[in-house]
Amino acid sequence: MAQPGGTGPIGPYPPPVGDHPAAQEDYDRLRRRVLWTMPYGLYVVGSRAGERRNGMTLNWATQLSFDPKLVGIAVEREAFTHQLVDESGVFVLNVISREDRAIVRKFTKPVDVDLAARTLNGIPYHDGLTGAPVLDQAVAFLDCEVRQAVETGGHTLFVGEVVDCGFQQDEETPVLRMEDTRMSYGG
Repeated sequence: MAQPGGTGPIGPYPPPVGDHPAAQEDYDRLRRRVLWTMPYGLYVVGSRAGERRNGMTLNWATQLSFDPKLVGIAVEREAFTHQLVDESGVFVLNVISREDRAIVRKFTKPVDVDLAARTLNGIPYHDGLTGAPVLDQAVAFLDCEVRQAVETGGHTLFVGEVVDCGFQQDEETPVLRMEDTRMSYGG
């Protein structure tokens, strides 16, 4: 069985697959295709530690609890955003309009931050209650303080409690989903 970050398919495999590498690769491809059918939103996570800020495209986000209001985001451990969230204990989940789908491509790599202009890759932002960046054109945002961090394979699940939130556009604005783009991640 290959390890995370290694090459080749990763088990476990059901008994019919057996130990044959070609069968394991076929099963791994099937498993990825099934996982890709799961619906995902597509967001920009704002992070900050000191004067360092970043925005990162993210699709692994979900509400985890009603009381208290908890949100979980899974961030790859090598990502700059991971470093900032881990250091500061805060993040903002920016909900993006379906009409702004091109914006997420601007946040697939560490961003160019202009503190004087208050932009991330040319996109205006303001600091949320926690200090993490809220994109001005986000439909809505959830400003969170990390309550728990759980290592999950190559990612960390940051569990954040919502300490501030709001709509910046009409509540009825259709929001971006992974299937609205040609992007795929996961599986």
